[in-house]
Amino acid sequence: MRQVPNGRARFLQAAALLPSPLRRELERLRAEESEQVEEIRLRAGQRPSVLLSGEEVTPESCRETRVSPRDLELVLEIATQASAHTALERVRNGFVTVRGGHRLGICGSAVVRDGAVNNLRQISSLAIRVAREVPGASDEVRRGLLEQGVLRSTLILSPPGGGKTTLLRDLIRAVSDGEGCAPLRVGIADERGELAAMYEGVPQLNVGRRTDVLDGCPKGAGLLMLLRGMNPQVLSADEITAPEDCAALEMAANCGVTLLATAHASDLEDLRRRPLYRKLLERGIFRRALIIRRQGGARRYQVLSLEEGAQ
Repeated sequence: MRQVPNGRARFLQAAALLPSPLRRELERLRAEESEQVEEIRLRAGQRPSVLLSGEEVTPESCRETRVSPRDLELVLEIATQASAHTALERVRNGFVTVRGGHRLGICGSAVVRDGAVNNLRQISSLAIRVAREVPGASDEVRRGLLEQGVLRSTLILSPPGGGKTTLLRDLIRAVSDGEGCAPLRVGIADERGELAAMYEGVPQLNVGRRTDVLDGCPKGAGLLMLLRGMNPQVLSADEITAPEDCAALEMAANCGVTLLATAHASDLEDLRRRPLYRKLLERGIFRRALIIRRQGGARRYQVLSLEEGAQ
């Protein structure tokens, strides 16, 4: 059985991207705190900080530390195994995925050519997002997404930071491995590398045995490429944001493919207020909505049938 690193191990793996002095200071975090760290934030001239339960705080062990521009360059060099200058030339999306599935977000001075970002220079801040898996995260809701044992197309909703991606990833894994239903071939259009976190062609996060991943490609184009080339039974994408995404989803739905996707919205009314999403609802592309809400630090799930009302 595949061993999933615990929260502390994931944090230490991400912290290993830091220069030794910074790493040692962050490793002094209490185990229960490090298990909950979502991001490590580094800004030139400022103290290091971490994101805990959505709140950015400076650990006590880092109170006397200031991040230098050289620290930022070293992190990028460690993460990419290249000089900072060489690495920046190929980092045009503002982030890079590293071994373990952790994502390094980068800010600096953009070099723009022909209206597009061609390069970044003079790094000003970095955000290391700690990759986490939560096996079984979808157990509570999967039954509500089935109709007579068949998975229905589902749109997962929550505000930013609500846990959509984590839930979607585990749902993909379960569907691909046949937990609670017949196993299905899944295609993921992983534009930002957050679902599978591909590294040298291998998913760093578990998305199931029957899953094919196309990463780094715009979602709309990626969904169509998967549809035409990989014969998926399920197509998935994280954070639908563009008309091209919606057009690709509609084409896939018309070909009989089941869809799993996410969108930023607090509830269905919030979703309907946005023209882009309203069209998806009106055309019946999705049959279920799965709403995630935070209550008292815990996540609560509600499954709605878009045909028959609340389940």
